[in-house]
This record gives sequence, C-alpha cells and structure tokens, in this order.
Amino acid sequence: MNYCQKIHYNIFQADQADFDKLVDRLLDCIPQNEIVLRLVFFGKPLSNAQYLERRLLIRKKVRYRYQHSEPALTYVAQPPLGAALIMEVHSYIPDGSDCIAFRHYEGTPYVMVENDKMKCLYAGGFQEDILMFGIQQQAAGVFARLGDVLRKEGFPISSIVRQWNYIERITDCDGADQRYQMFNNARSEFYKPVDWSNGYPAATGIGADLGGLVVDVDAVVFKQEDCYATPIDNKLQIAAHAYSEKVLEKAGVQKTTPKFERAKRLTTGNNSLIYISGTAAIRGEETLVGVGLERQLRITMENIAELIGDAAIKFLRVYLKDRSYYEEAKFLLETYHLNVPISYMCADVCREELLIEIEGIAMK
Repeated sequence: MNYCQKIHYNIFQADQADFDKLVDRLLDCIPQNEIVLRLVFFGKPLSNAQYLERRLLIRKKVRYRYQHSEPALTYVAQPPLGAALIMEVHSYIPDGSDCIAFRHYEGTPYVMVENDKMKCLYAGGFQEDILMFGIQQQAAGVFARLGDVLRKEGFPISSIVRQWNYIERITDCDGADQRYQMFNNARSEFYKPVDWSNGYPAATGIGADLGGLVVDVDAVVFKQEDCYATPIDNKLQIAAHAYSEKVLEKAGVQKTTPKFERAKRLTTGNNSLIYISGTAAIRGEETLVGVGLERQLRITMENIAELIGDAAIKFLRVYLKDRSYYEEAKFLLETYHLNVPISYMCADVCREELLIEIEGIAMK
C-alpha cells in the first residue's frame, strides 16, 4: 500500500455526560485495527485551571489505554459545535515495510513511522507549563522543545510539512503587541537559520479560549526520488509569507510575515496527499469585509478548490468566529456533498473581520 492508502483521518464526537465519561466514550470509538498516530481533543474548559485538570485526565486515560504505544496527544480549548467534546484521530495501517516507534521527550509523546520511502514524525502538544507567560515567551519555550525533538530524531526544521498553532486569545494584545503577530515573530526566529527553498510548511494559526500556545507538527524526510514535498500557491491569493507591511499587526520592533504555504503536497510515486492550510475569504492579501458568512464560506471553498485541483477532500475542520453561525455553515457545506468527516469549532480567526476558516486534507 502507498502512504495515501495507509493514513486515515476520523472525527468522533460525544455529548451529555461527565467529562471523564465523554473521554472514555470517544476513546472507545477508535478503530482497533489501526495504529493511532495522533489524537486531538477539542473541548470547552471554563478556566486555565480546569483546562490543565482535563488535559491531565485525558493524558492519563490515553497512557493507560495505549501503554507503550502512546500516540501524540493535544487538548485544544476550542468550544465544539454540535457536541460537548470532539476527538480527531490520525491513524495508520502499516504493512511489512513499516517500522513504527513510540517515544517521549520530557513527557511529551510522539510517533515515528519509517519505511524504504520516507521517515515521518507525528508530534504534538508542545506547550509551556506556565500559561500566564506572554505568547512570545511561551513560543520561545515551545519552539526550543520542538527543535530538540527534531534534532534528536534526525529531522531538519525544514522537514516540517504541516504545523498547527493554537493561540489563546489570538487577536488580543499583551500590552501594545498583538498576540498573533508576536507568535509570527517567534516562528520567524525559529525558522530563520533554515533553507526554505522548498517552501514553508502548510499551517494553521487559530485562536483558542485558553491553554496558552500549543503547537503540533508532521515532519517528513524522503528517501527516494519519486517521493517529495512541494508548496502549493493559490493564484487568487498572495502567499502569506509575502504579505505587505499594511496587513501585519504591531508587535514591538519586529513585524514579520506568517511563515506558511497555502498548502503542501506530499507525493509518493503516483499518489499525493495535500495538507490544506487554514483558509479564509482572502483575495490577494485583503479580507472580504462585510459580505456575510455565506459569501465568506463560498470564497473560502473556492480558494480550497484552487489549491487541490482534482484531488478529493478527505477531511475538514471548520472554525467559526461565533457559535451562532454553526447551523448556517453546516447547511452550506452540506450543499457540497463531500461525504467526509467534518468538525466545527468556535474560535477566533487571526483577523477580526474573518467569520470562518477551514483547513483539511485532500488526496489524489
């Protein structure tokens, strides 16, 4: 089997139960015949103290269940829409050529898959313990730990093909400096020593109610000439890393651009997987303002279609600025007849005027 046949993405949701029972119910849904690479839980804690308690509870349950096969694990404080708790599962069906290793770094689990074509790293939950620190300080610690894991396992920083960045109160300011812009500055500093001639990672920078800064990554080192990664541009949009000064927010003396590609394609022979970055109703570098949710959703889906071409969408995450948009967004997406797992979360998008952002996976 090729990589696209081996990797799977599923979404499960649960409602109307105590939190520990919700977690158990979701864990019971995981397919037993697949190797779990990553679990991402989306919930609505009421405070950072409760967030930490629930994160610990999830960790204990996952560790008890998986023992020496513990997947990468992340808990995101984004209120799920249509459920009390949502769990996303990235899983893998290995064949005889695959070697799978489950490891930890300072208590953070991650998974490595290696075969004759590639070596892959699935890591997440990189997060500081003290959530009251400023975002720039948290980001420095998070990227230091991520860098340590990459070096330990022989992955260059430029091998990151997909990055998820969850930022508490993303559009708020710490003093005079916007939190998302400070994160972008810290990311630029982490990426600075690296040759990115093959494009930056696909990425999402999205708000969370609580939890400080959390970062997840997929990284790949290829071994054969017919296996490689390529950045994908959208001719309808300016690349985020090429934004002009006028659309960047204030953060101290620095003002760096968001370092990500609109999408990234992993090619293995005749097959490809496309990581679709967080995508919104932006044309050029300007947001479509005042056009309403339906128009923003349609433009977002047009942008995604431009990125993936004739590849098929396999999975979507939808972030909505206000929970009141949930029913309308769900109805509108159903008109696309995608028949794929879709999750909906309430989260601040990186620009105040954006009502919706969508990310996902496509395959060909």
